[in-house]
Amino acid sequence: MPPQSLGTAVIVAGLLLGLWCLVPAVRNRTLGASHWAGSGLVYALVCAEVISGIVHLAQGAHPREYATFIGYLIAIFLILPLGAVLARLEPTRWGAVILTVAALVVSVLILRINQLWSGVG
Repeated sequence: MPPQSLGTAVIVAGLLLGLWCLVPAVRNRTLGASHWAGSGLVYALVCAEVISGIVHLAQGAHPREYATFIGYLIAIFLILPLGAVLARLEPTRWGAVILTVAALVVSVLILRINQLWSGVG
C-alpha cells in the first residue's frame, strides 16, 4: 500500500490549488504565475504518488480492483497536465475554472485510490 501520508498531501494540495484557482474565476481574471507554480507542485506530488503505486504493484501488492486502480493511476497522471493545457488555451476566467476542476478531480481520484488500497471501495 502506498504511503497514506503522501495521498493525504496530494488531496490537501489539490483542494488548496482548486480553491486558489477559483479566486481568479470568481474575480473574472486570468490565472497568474502563482497558480501555475501551485499546479506544478501538485503535479510533482501526483507523480510521486503514481511512482509509489507502480513500485508497490511491482513488488507484488495488489489492490482490491486491479484494473480500476490502473485506470485511476493513468487518469491522475494525465488530468492535471491536460487541464493546464486547456487552461492555457483559454485565457479568460474559464481557464481558471478548468484548472480548478482538474485540481479537484485529482483530489477525488487520490481519495478513490486510497480507498481501493484499503479495501473500502
